[in-house]
Amino acid sequence: MNKIDSTSSYRAFVVRETQPKQFSCAIENKQISELPDHEVLIRVKYAGLNYKDALSASGHKGISRQYPHTPGVDAAGIVVDSQSDRFKEGDEVIVTSYDFGMNTSGGFQEYIRVPADWPVHLPEGMDLESSMVLGTGAFTAALSLFKMEQNGQKAEMGPILVTGASGGVGSMAVKLLAQKGYQVIASSGKPSAHEFLKRLGANQIVGRDEVNDQSGKPLLAYRWAGAIDTVGDNTLATCIKACDRNGNIAVCGLVQSPDLHTTVYPFILNGVNLLGIETAETPREIRLQIWQLLANEWQIDHLDQMKNLIQLEELEEHIQLMLAGKSKGRTVVSL
Repeated sequence: MNKIDSTSSYRAFVVRETQPKQFSCAIENKQISELPDHEVLIRVKYAGLNYKDALSASGHKGISRQYPHTPGVDAAGIVVDSQSDRFKEGDEVIVTSYDFGMNTSGGFQEYIRVPADWPVHLPEGMDLESSMVLGTGAFTAALSLFKMEQNGQKAEMGPILVTGASGGVGSMAVKLLAQKGYQVIASSGKPSAHEFLKRLGANQIVGRDEVNDQSGKPLLAYRWAGAIDTVGDNTLATCIKACDRNGNIAVCGLVQSPDLHTTVYPFILNGVNLLGIETAETPREIRLQIWQLLANEWQIDHLDQMKNLIQLEELEEHIQLMLAGKSKGRTVVSL
């Protein structure tokens, strides 16, 4: 690996606020000295595109407050320099979560510098590219199932509903659940994604309207034994109302809305459990456990079915596709 210093230049995807509430994106040349002053310098090889990145790139101040900014909440690469005993030059690492890519310079650039608490070593049996096909999407799906099973969820209890099933988290959840022997009901508003979801292992595919109950009833007939919800709002309320007794609903998204309007009846009459899935500050020991599961017992096969590998120059186009609801699977940027 070539030695670098503070004046070494690299390419970065930069979002700038050109006028109040108007934003533009471009690939710029930057210097290592412009990176944050943290302990671990990493040469990024791959970065994953997530919905948070698309929001950050479009100027969403709830995600990124200060511009110019480089988004990218998932990155994988090789340690170039480390001021921490945890890492040494040449280590292959994954960086996700915390404030990475939101208000700290993110993964859509050839170099990053992050606090020593943020990276995890690439698990044995996993390569850098695969780790970014997995990324926050698979991590969130795996953490959801991990918490559901900790709380007693079993495949024999019945099918699991996955909402927003064609998205990054949803598609990983469908695949992981199917591999683990669960029956999967995949909900998607994209007819073009139905074949994709079938290939991932969905047993049944339903439209958005079928998980958006408008009756106003506090309880519905049982339709699933649990759910992984990436949508929020009335979809989440429907997940809860139609869940079988003692099932678990993992809440990990708010694509529709952060609101939730329902009653306590599903919880106190049917024993339904609502599980919050918080990935940004997941304790390090659990974070390591989830990545080890994804590299071993929970290894997701046929990742190429879910991968869309692009170059940095194509990133803006794919951000717009994601914002328009036209993306599916995992988009990975090769750097």
